[in-house]
Amino acid sequence: MNSKLQFEGWLRTYGERSELALERLLDAANTNPARLHEAMRYAAQGGGKRIRPLLVYAAGELGDNASTETQAALDAAAAAIECIHAYSLVHDDLPCMDDDDLRRGRPTVHKAYDEATALLVGDALQTRAFEILANVQCDVNIRLEMISALASASGSRGMAGGQAIDLDSVGKKLDLAGLKQMHAMKTGALLSCSVQLGGIATQLHPSQMQHLANYSEALGLAFQIVDDVLDATADSQTLGKTAGKDAANDKPTYVTLMGLDYAKQAAKDLQETALASLESFGPKARTLKDLALLVVNRGK
Repeated sequence: MNSKLQFEGWLRTYGERSELALERLLDAANTNPARLHEAMRYAAQGGGKRIRPLLVYAAGELGDNASTETQAALDAAAAAIECIHAYSLVHDDLPCMDDDDLRRGRPTVHKAYDEATALLVGDALQTRAFEILANVQCDVNIRLEMISALASASGSRGMAGGQAIDLDSVGKKLDLAGLKQMHAMKTGALLSCSVQLGGIATQLHPSQMQHLANYSEALGLAFQIVDDVLDATADSQTLGKTAGKDAANDKPTYVTLMGLDYAKQAAKDLQETALASLESFGPKARTLKDLALLVVNRGK
């Protein structure tokens, strides 16, 4: 089987596995209060590329992952990271944030339900993520390390902090360093955490974790730059969300700050940095490399 077909098969297999993990680890839609649990599933299971869970599983291929406990830890990490991502999107779409009506090609949660329900959906998905990690049947130190990593990536020094900088930057002229910091926190932190969780679950050596950190730092920034490019060049049907929102809201992006050609080249350079960071892992890192290519080549 050629490498492209092999990767496509891997994407199907682990995409389905991440969906099954969410199905199993989220409360049933008819659980009381049913409207809240139904909306949580609407938010978390409503499609999407599942890049973060896929990164968990791909990083998990680098270490010893044969045991049932390790596989359970990887499933829990994949579901937890997607719960955090889904909560962030629900809150990001609220009128007090980006005020968007479309997400993943369908109405946002506050449009499909209402604003109060959307707020609670985000809150509940966030806490469910940590409950999932706390309850996984694996070594207690692995559980604690995964919980700590996810909390750090999600909080005021990670994703939430990046969103705060983003909101504060509307109409302002950030320099390149400021834009990088915002993206590293808002988008990069959770992508980096996805890779980190896979490494924690399979107990990689600290030196190996550093290589993964270098990979995920470059990948996270490349991911956001490509988002900036697509927001400026793609239509809403292609994106599954409202196109041109950043420009309409006068938000600083790589495209508005440095121009489209610079942004495209920056994403390509970061892709090369990410790939180079994995060389020491040899063939085991093939899937992580393929995911880096997938991230940067979105929309092409």
